[in-house]
Amino acid sequence: MDWNRLKIQALNTQFDQLMPQLRWHVGRLGTAGKIGIGLLVVATIYFFSAVLPLETDLEKLKERAEMLQLQAQSKEVPTSSDSGKRLSGDQALQVFYDFFPRVDSSPFWIRELVRIAQKQKVELSSSEYRLVNENDARLARYEMILPIRGNYAQIRAFIAEALETVPAMAISSIAIRRDNVAADKLEMRLEINLYLNK
Repeated sequence: MDWNRLKIQALNTQFDQLMPQLRWHVGRLGTAGKIGIGLLVVATIYFFSAVLPLETDLEKLKERAEMLQLQAQSKEVPTSSDSGKRLSGDQALQVFYDFFPRVDSSPFWIRELVRIAQKQKVELSSSEYRLVNENDARLARYEMILPIRGNYAQIRAFIAEALETVPAMAISSIAIRRDNVAADKLEMRLEINLYLNK
């Protein structure tokens, strides 16, 4: 008990001795020095609160750009001379299938859905995923069951942005539950099919 009291008194004594020196050094800085130190403090706070979070967003955007570039390279882009021609049945069918993302890109699209949920502040929990790959079909179906929770506006914004961001996705079923009339949060079970090109 006495030892702790002695430590506290020693710290208070050291602090009391340092305060006049600190005031003297601050007084020597003058107005320009004080403004400079203030700007350094503000710049440090701005760096940690604004720049660092944007770096993580930038990394996510770079990953997305790389995936989109890979998808664009894997698809054949018709030249301007071909755009005026009518496509045969097989060519039109090939263009249709080329619209869908490759089957190995499913982790990217799942990450996109998680990103959109975080952006819209929707809670995702214990999702289920299953790849349905029929032998005679040219497209594979990735079935996802997403239990989500949020208010009506958040869920609606999540669904709208998800359908816009992932055009090869279709909603097959929606089940909505609310605990009581006064509850702000909705619980929704969203069944989604993501169609992928084999």
